[in-house]
Order: sequence, then structure tokens, then C-alpha cells
Amino acid sequence: MTAPHPEDIQQAVAAAALAAPGVAALQPALADRLALAASRAITARTTSHHEASGIRCEHTSEGGWHVEVRCILHADRRVVDIARQVREDVRTAVTACLTQHGTPKPVTVLVTVTRTV
Repeated sequence: MTAPHPEDIQQAVAAAALAAPGVAALQPALADRLALAASRAITARTTSHHEASGIRCEHTSEGGWHVEVRCILHADRRVVDIARQVREDVRTAVTACLTQHGTPKPVTVLVTVTRTV
């Protein structure tokens, strides 16, 4: 089997995080916002990758994956409960994605809540 592309994992992470009850949106990092601004300055066409970025995925030295998700949450629920749910949903989604490619590896997930609305 082939190894999954980071874009496949990012898509799985985004879908899982945004589907969690209480998540309003994903918060792009400064680098993503700068890249989006630069791409808009160069061309009128932008990619959805930068629009939806609130996710960072990287291989670990042990061969697994480390995923960071930055979320904006609805203020009507406990932040800690939503963050725990996002962490579990994202871990499950990434593990399923890796299993489809025949490469189940350890997955760690860090959820950061940037603000509530």
C-alpha cells in the first residue's frame, strides 16, 4: 500500500473537526494567512487549502503523525468538552485514513481553542 499524502490527512482532520458539535470554524495560522494574502496578490484564484487551514500535520520521528488543530468554538458549550471531542474525532479520522493506506501508525492530536463566538 502507499503512504497517504499530507493533504489527505488534512482533509480528514478538517472534516472531523468541523463535524464536531460546538466547532464554529478552524483558525488559520499567521503563515497560512500570509500565504493566502500573497496568493491573492499574485493571482485572483485562491486554493481552498489556505482558506480552510487551521491544521498542521507532520510525521514524527517514530513514523507516526502529529496533528495540530486550531478551532473557533461556539460559546454555548464547555470548551474542554468540545476540545476533547475534537481530539477523539480527529484521532479516529486520521487513524482510519492511515488504515486505508495500509499504514496504521501512532497519531497524536493537539487541539487549541483560539476563541469562542
